[in-house]
Amino acid sequence: MSRTMSQSKPAIKHDTLFTTPLDKAARFSFDEQVVACFPDMIRRSVPGYGQVLAMLPIFARRHCKYRQQSDSGQRVSRIYDLGCSLGAASMTLAGEFAPQDLQIKAIDISPAMTTEATTLLSDNYPEHDIEVITADIRDVKLEPCDMVILNLTLQFLPAADRVAVLDNIYNALSEGGILVLTEKTHAFDEQYDAWLVERYYDFKRANGYTEMEISGKRNALENVLITDTLDEHHARLAQVGFQRHLTWFQFLNFVSIVAFK
Repeated sequence: MSRTMSQSKPAIKHDTLFTTPLDKAARFSFDEQVVACFPDMIRRSVPGYGQVLAMLPIFARRHCKYRQQSDSGQRVSRIYDLGCSLGAASMTLAGEFAPQDLQIKAIDISPAMTTEATTLLSDNYPEHDIEVITADIRDVKLEPCDMVILNLTLQFLPAADRVAVLDNIYNALSEGGILVLTEKTHAFDEQYDAWLVERYYDFKRANGYTEMEISGKRNALENVLITDTLDEHHARLAQVGFQRHLTWFQFLNFVSIVAFK
């Protein structure tokens, strides 16, 4: 049964992080300043993010199976939200499933993010089984699960560590389970890539970002967010064992892939 939020939403702080020049050596980090304006930043910086979130409960209904919990006798389906930030994916799922249907484990390396996510999730969905964990997803041994969400997270890991993370996910997924992988990408063709990047900056301009803000964010993310091509993502998924994986959504240079166990 669907459920609406039980608490009113707090006012969303406007993203003004890059309205003044920064030291060129400054690097983007998910600290308290970013947490304070993160919903606005995502809304104005990630094309299609709302559509990706909206599809998660639809995917979950098709691919999640109930499993017996030996300690309580309860039957639930386990979902991981890796790199959960403020828990938007977890909240979207909780809003469409009854408390007894899901067990969600939301993991993020940023204490600032998990602190706020814990508050938001407990305030809005106190009856749901949602555990927020502060940890590096590279160090977490995943339990058996039916669905893993990896939204805009793999791109922040060193390229050498990405296969191991996907391998951990593949091994944890039950037969019939899915991975939803959403990433910013770049195109192999330089002319095509340049067109996508410029249209992405047009998207940000249309959402109120100035040239200084666009440039400042780009500089801060250099060597922090490292993209792959779409082909590289699919090749990596095949490498760890996913035999079926498809790009189900693309908006400019942002894509979402579903991989089937």
